[in-house]
Amino acid sequence: MGASTPLAAARQPQMGRDSAWLGGADLVAVFLALFGQVLLTRALGTEEFGLFIIAFDAFATLFLIVDLGLPTLLARDGAKALGKVWPSIFRIYRLQAIMLMPFIAIACALTPFVDASWRDHAPLLLLCAGIAIAHIASYAPRTALRVGGEARLEAFTKLTERSLTVLGYAVLFWLGSTSVTMFAMAFFIGALAGLLISLWWSKKLLQPQAANSADASLGEVWHSNTTLLLHALPFAITLGVLPYVVRIEKFILGGTLGLDAAALFHVAQLAWLAGLVVPQAMRAALLPLLGERRDQPAEFSAQMNHSLDLCFALLPYGLYGGAAVVWLALPIAFPEQYTDGTLGASAIELFMVLLFGWCCTVLATPTYTALQAGPQPWHFTAFITSVVVFAGGVGWLLIGWQSEASPGDGLFAAAVASSLTAAFMLALSLRLAGSKSLVLDRGKDWLLALSLSFLTCCGFVWFWPLMFSGLGLFTFTPRGLATLRSNGPSLQAE
Repeated sequence: MGASTPLAAARQPQMGRDSAWLGGADLVAVFLALFGQVLLTRALGTEEFGLFIIAFDAFATLFLIVDLGLPTLLARDGAKALGKVWPSIFRIYRLQAIMLMPFIAIACALTPFVDASWRDHAPLLLLCAGIAIAHIASYAPRTALRVGGEARLEAFTKLTERSLTVLGYAVLFWLGSTSVTMFAMAFFIGALAGLLISLWWSKKLLQPQAANSADASLGEVWHSNTTLLLHALPFAITLGVLPYVVRIEKFILGGTLGLDAAALFHVAQLAWLAGLVVPQAMRAALLPLLGERRDQPAEFSAQMNHSLDLCFALLPYGLYGGAAVVWLALPIAFPEQYTDGTLGASAIELFMVLLFGWCCTVLATPTYTALQAGPQPWHFTAFITSVVVFAGGVGWLLIGWQSEASPGDGLFAAAVASSLTAAFMLALSLRLAGSKSLVLDRGKDWLLALSLSFLTCCGFVWFWPLMFSGLGLFTFTPRGLATLRSNGPSLQAE
C-alpha cells in the first residue's frame, strides 16, 4: 500500500527516445575510448599496444559464443512480460556458466600454441579473459533495462564503465607507467563496475514486478531450457562468428605484416568503430519493436520505413563529421608514426576508405534487425555466416595479393576489403529480409544515398572536389528529424 509504481512499469521501449539515449551514450563512451587509446599508444610501445589489442580481441572473439544468444531472445520477448525479466537474468547466467567451462579449457589449451611467450604474458592474458567475461555477463542485465523502457539507465552503465576505465588509464599515464598489465587491470576494473551497476539497477527496477507475474509469460520458447537453447542457437552461432566481421582484416594483417600493421589498422578503425555505435544503438532500440510486430505485417513494414528514414538522414553527418574529426584530431592525438606513413600508410587515409563501409552498415540497420526479430532466426545465422565467409575470402585475397607489393598496399587492401564486406552485408540483408518493396518503393532514395556516399568517400581519398557530392544527402534531414520527433510507435503494455 502506498508503494510507488516501479519505474520500468511506467515506460515502454520507443525507437527514437531509446536510440537517442543509447546512441548518445555510446558516442560519448567511444570518444572516451578514443582518449583511452591515445593514452595507451603514448604510454606503450607499438608492439606492446598491438599485443594488448590482439589478446583482448582474441578472448572477446573466443568467449562471445558463451553469450548463447539468450540476451537477444530476452530483448525480443522481454517486453511481453516484464515481471519475468529479472528471474530470466539468473536463468541465463546458469546456462552461460555451464557453457563457459569448456571454453576456458579450450583457451588454456590453445594459448601455448598461439603465444610462445605465454608465461611472460600470463597476467595480461588472464585480465583480457576476465574483461571479455565481464562484458558478456553485462549483456543480460543491460538488455533487461532496455526492455523495461530504461535505455537511459543502460546508457548510464556503459558510461560508468568507460569513464572508470579511462580514468584508470589517465592515472597510470600520469604516474609514468609503461606496464601493459596495469593498463589491462584498469580496463578490467571498469568492466566489472559496469556489470555490477547494471545488475543493481535491474534488481531495483524489475524485481518488484516479479512478485505479481504469475500469469505472465515470455512465450513458449521460454518454457524449458531445451526449447530456450534451441531457439537461441541461431543467435549463439551468430555471436560466435559476428566478431570476425570487424576483426578479421586485423587478424589477417597481424599474421601477414606483423603487430605494427595490426596496431596501425586498429587506430584507423577507432573512429570508424565510433561511428558504428549509431547503427548498433538503433538496432538495440529497434529489436523489441520489430519483435513485437513480427506477426503484424503492416505495422512491421511501417516501422521498417520509419527507421530507414533515420538511416538516410544520418549519412551526411557521419560522413562529414567523421572526416572532420579524423583529419583534425588524429594527428594531434596519436603518435606521429600512426599518421605520417612510416608504418606503411596513414591511419587517416585508411579511415576514409573505411567510411563507405560505415554508410552501408547504417543503411543495413532495418533489414539486419528484421532478420533478428523475424520468425526464422536461422536466416540471421546464415546471413552473418555468409558475411564472415565473404570477409575472410576477400580479406585473404586482397591483403595477401597487395602485401607482396608493399606494406602500404596491404593496409589499403584491408580497408577496401572491409568496405566491400559492408556493401555485401547490405545487399544480402535486403535479400534475406524479403525487403523487395522497401527497395522498389524507395529506389530513388537508395540510388541517391549509395552513389553520393561513394563519391564523397572517393573525394576524401583521391579527388577532393568529389567530397562535396555528399551535400545532396542533407535532403534526407527533414524526414529524419520527423522520425526523431515522433519517437515512433511505442510498445504498448499488454
